Amino acid sequence: MKLFSIVLRTFVISGVASLVCTAAAINEKAPDFSLASAEGKTWKLSDQKGKVVVLEWFNAGCPFVKKHYDSQNMQALQKEYTAKGVVWLTMLSSAPGKQGYATGPELKKILTSWNAQSSAGLLDPEGKVGKLYGAKTTPHLFVINKEGVLVYEGAIDDNASADPATVKGAKNYVRLAVDAVLAGQSVKESFSKPYGCSVKYP
Repeated sequence: MKLFSIVLRTFVISGVASLVCTAAAINEKAPDFSLASAEGKTWKLSDQKGKVVVLEWFNAGCPFVKKHYDSQNMQALQKEYTAKGVVWLTMLSSAPGKQGYATGPELKKILTSWNAQSSAGLLDPEGKVGKLYGAKTTPHLFVINKEGVLVYEGAIDDNASADPATVKGAKNYVRLAVDAVLAGQSVKESFSKPYGCSVKYP
């Protein structure tokens, strides 16, 4: 009886843990998170209810990230959509000692020097939020609708080259997804294979 009680308790605790750690999935509620920004402000996804949210995984040392910033493609998207009320969060999940890691002041300096137009740069040095969302590459983007449902995840576009010149003419999945959500339409292509550098988790 005692053994049964222990097994049952373990099962219940494991079940609760799995519910708490439920990973992000297309067309399901996006998992909530709370992270500090480069400026030291706490950002919670649940506080953005009623707004479209874009999560952009970032690593300043990655040539694929540089492709979209050197071409001004990422900044243009950020500026265009934040002006329409979209919350754009640049996510840094590189661990201390690994490529791309930055402290708050360092990330702020990088984003400022690159003329980033995102709503905030968020620090995830333990990689908890990145793993929760299954972020695999930099860049890797996620779009969350006004109801808090994840409606797109994957690459920014359909050209996996690191050459900035290839941005022109590429099919931009993120633009298509955000435009659809803002127009009250369903996202036709909700997933694409992300490309870039691997996220440098702990």
